[in-house]
Amino acid sequence: MDISFLQDELKNFLDSDGRLKSYPSKHKPKTLALFYLASKLESGRRYTEKELNQILRDWHTFEDWAMLRRDMYDKRFLDREPNCSYYWLEENQPTLSAFGLE
Repeated sequence: MDISFLQDELKNFLDSDGRLKSYPSKHKPKTLALFYLASKLESGRRYTEKELNQILRDWHTFEDWAMLRRDMYDKRFLDREPNCSYYWLEENQPTLSAFGLE
């Protein structure tokens, strides 16, 4: 997904450094925020929970990386080991249509 599209759609939720300053409550911007955060991760790379938390901390300002990590997992942007020791981007990332957002 085009990062400039996401930045434009999320402009009211991003600070001047491109970090999420609040987590949207409405379905569409919340989902776009997850696409935005997923764009900050490398495909094919495995992240420890600590590494993933740090990346999420770097890209938001409201200090709730655990909620973001859970939402990314629940919405199938991420997969993980059963013991949560490693996370990675799902090979087949969700699409806007999967969330009814075309």
